[in-house]
Amino acid sequence: MASVNSDLAIVELTAQIVSAYVSSNEVSGEALPDLICKVRETLVSIEKPEPEVVKATPAVPPKKSIFPDYIICLEDGKKLKLLRRHLKATYDMTPEQYRERWGLPSDYPMVAPNYANHRSSLARKIGLGQRREEA
Repeated sequence: MASVNSDLAIVELTAQIVSAYVSSNEVSGEALPDLICKVRETLVSIEKPEPEVVKATPAVPPKKSIFPDYIICLEDGKKLKLLRRHLKATYDMTPEQYRERWGLPSDYPMVAPNYANHRSSLARKIGLGQRREEA
């Protein structure tokens, strides 16, 4: 019953708007049906409620996503050593977008802690991060 009342109200409003417009503007007989349709479509679209925004649910709680050997992606639950690459390849997402989407702090790691330590020790072993000796 509410739908019938709503449809009737839209028809009445459409008629009022179109008649007011036609009384002040010159409209050809051919353009009148299009004008009526556009006004009606606009009124119908205004009446529709906004779609509900569904808040995303992480695959695991953010506090339980960091382990020594891997990080769990909150998007899909995959265990990864390098999260940044996975985010870009799979979701075309930057680390900043990922952190913002899930409300993570800016220092949330994108690399598993043990993997980062391993890479750091390799870099130190080959002499990266030290001053060069002058010859």
